[in-house]
Order: sequence, then C-alpha cells, then structure tokens
Amino acid sequence: MKGMLIYDWMETVRNTNEWLGASARAMASYPVWGLVPHPAFKVMSAWGRITERSFARMVIKPDWGIRTMVGADGRDVIVTVDTLISRPFGDLIHFRVSGREPMARRVLLVAPMSGHYATLLRSTVASLLPDCEVYVTDWKNARDIPVSEGKFDIEDYTLYLVDFMRHLGPDINIVAVCQPVPLALAATAYLADEDPEAQPRTLTLIGGPVDPDAAATEVTDFGRRLTMGQLEHLAIQQVGFKYAGAGRSVYPGLLQLASFISMNAETHAKAFQDQIVRAARGEASERDKHNRFYDEYLAVMDMTAEFYLSTVQRIFKRREIATNSFTVGGKRVDFHKVTQVAVNVIEGEEDDISAPGQCSAALGLLTGLPASLKASHIEPEAGHYGIFAGRSWRNNIRPLVLDFIDRNAGGVRPKGRAAMRAV
Repeated sequence: MKGMLIYDWMETVRNTNEWLGASARAMASYPVWGLVPHPAFKVMSAWGRITERSFARMVIKPDWGIRTMVGADGRDVIVTVDTLISRPFGDLIHFRVSGREPMARRVLLVAPMSGHYATLLRSTVASLLPDCEVYVTDWKNARDIPVSEGKFDIEDYTLYLVDFMRHLGPDINIVAVCQPVPLALAATAYLADEDPEAQPRTLTLIGGPVDPDAAATEVTDFGRRLTMGQLEHLAIQQVGFKYAGAGRSVYPGLLQLASFISMNAETHAKAFQDQIVRAARGEASERDKHNRFYDEYLAVMDMTAEFYLSTVQRIFKRREIATNSFTVGGKRVDFHKVTQVAVNVIEGEEDDISAPGQCSAALGLLTGLPASLKASHIEPEAGHYGIFAGRSWRNNIRPLVLDFIDRNAGGVRPKGRAAMRAV
C-alpha cells in the first residue's frame, strides 16, 4: 500500500501542476487585462500554457504521426500502422505503404524500453521507410497491464524478440537501438542454437551497453554505487488505483523523467525559460522545435520492476552479456554459436550514456563469426541521440547501415515462407 500511495501522490503532484498551468493561462488571458498594458500578464499566460502542456504530456502516449510519404512517382502515399503480433507487454507493428510492392530490405527496429515510448524512433522510422519495409517493437506502458498478465523481465524481453524474429522470417535485418542492444544480441545467439534457420541476416547494434565496464559513464557509476536493495527501495513503486495495472510493481515513468532531467537540469531549465519568453512575445508556435522535442521527451512510461531490476543486476552488475554467461529459462545463451549473421556496431564519439567501447564489446564476444562479417563505426562528435536521429543519422549513419545490409543480405527477397510473410 505504501508504494501505491507514493505513486498516487506523484500523479497528484503532476495533475496539480497541470491544473495550475491551465488556471494561470485562463486567468491571464481574460480580455479585460488588455486595459492594463503590463507584460506580467503575457508572461503569466505563457508560463501557464507551457506548464499545462508539459505536465499533460507526461501521461500521453505520443502518436507516430507518420501518415504519408513521398512515393517513387513524387506523389504522397498513405502510410498505415498494422499490428502483426499483439502481446501483453508489447506488439510487433509494421509500417505499410499503400500501393507499394514489398521492399527487398526488411528492417526490424528494436526500440528501447527505457522510459520512453517506441515513438522516440519516429524520425528513424521515417528516414528508413522510402527504402525499407519497416517493423518496430512497440512496448506497452506497464501501468496499463493488469497484474494477472504476470511478470516481464529481460528473459521475457529476449523471448519476445525471438518470437518476433521467427515470425518475420530469416530475411529480416535487425537494428537495435540503445537499451535492447545486448538483448537483441542474446536473441540472435539463442536462435543460432535453437533454430539456426530463423536467424536474421544482419544485426546492427547502435549505442548499447554490451559491456558497461568498457567505458564508465554517469549511468554505469550510478548502477555501481547502489546495492540492489537500495535501488529497489528508491526506485520501485506500485501502480496506483487510477490505472488497469493497479498493484503492479514498476519503476514509474515520472520518477525516470526526474532522473533524466536531473542529468542536464541547467539545460532543461534554460530551454523552458527561453520558451516562456518566446511565447510571451508571440514567437512560439504549436509545432516549433521546443514543442516537438519536449512533447516526446516528457512522454514517459512505467517499466516493470522485474525488467528494471534484472537489467541493472544482470547486465550492469553481473555483466552476464559481457562475460558470455547470460541464461534464458535456465539455458545458457552462447555467443560463440553466432557464425553467419553479419554484425555492425555503431557508436557516438560524444555518447555520455553508452560510451564508445560498451557496444563494440559485442564483436569480441562473437568469436565464431568471421572478421569479414563484422563491422564498426564511431560517429565523430555525435551524442547518444545523434546516432539514431538527427543530422548524424541522416547524413552518415543511415547510409552506412543500408550499405551494410545490402552487402551482407544481398538485397534479394528469399523464396518460400519468408517471402510470403512480407506480403
């Protein structure tokens, strides 16, 4: 009950701040204040509008917002999102381009489950759509999943990936971003042993903690400082009475957001101060750069307690992936058995979350894989988000990833079962 009360208290604080913002916006927007030419009312209205919007976004799942794309003939074509597999904790979705024949390149983007929704990869999806069939793992908010659905830890996550890969067939190319990198690697090794014919053609790993000790960051230092007991006491709560997952133990999204913001508090404070000034001057707009970024950044989701704790304990503290001792259902996953999947590692030179070296450790684990099937790239001056979104991704990394896929997957659709699944 204590955990539920704290959870509901946090939601009450969020809701109260949203209400205060709405009240300030409404109060300062009355026409009568036009008779009092004082800038304080414009600032108050701007503060209220931005505060209301910001706190409201924290409990809203963003929309993908990818409704059309430019076709080969230069005309816009409709893009729809189809759910191929629906599971309690996550779905496999497909971005279908109306009227287009299935593309030779088929890419599964493995989205992180680290506080934000899969829509964090929106720009990544949009950039790949013209040249690929794009599939995405769309993880669900733990607060909306009833306790009766059971647990979900990193082993369950790995088995979800295994099932998704099997469903899509062996002509799929995996691109894992950030948190799921070690688990995508584990799922591939699991298939190499259990079902070799279902292995993907290529595996691209972007900025993830395969070996957290390879390069220290604030994230790894935090995990090392706290014991599991301390971490559970500080981070884990139970979903409150408002949601379908009432009673489920989670690492709340609001608590995660507080942690994200604290890492760059001055930067975020200045961004909001500047936006309030722009709004007071009438220079802000609905879809300006600030709102586009923070509408996504502030939209957070709860993570199951067992997933968060098992990630910290097994990936960061015990280093089970880095030491090739990771198990799924009591069975060891052996990375040495990956012998035919081409693996590409992408890291950002300025990545302060998964520093260079953490992800490239994957190549050292794959002792059974020929050197000709291994590749790596460090993007100069790129931070964590820059390696999968923004200019560095569009101009440099995306072409490298597509070229790697073409060189190792052949760009040719296989016949039979896998070809039929893509239709």
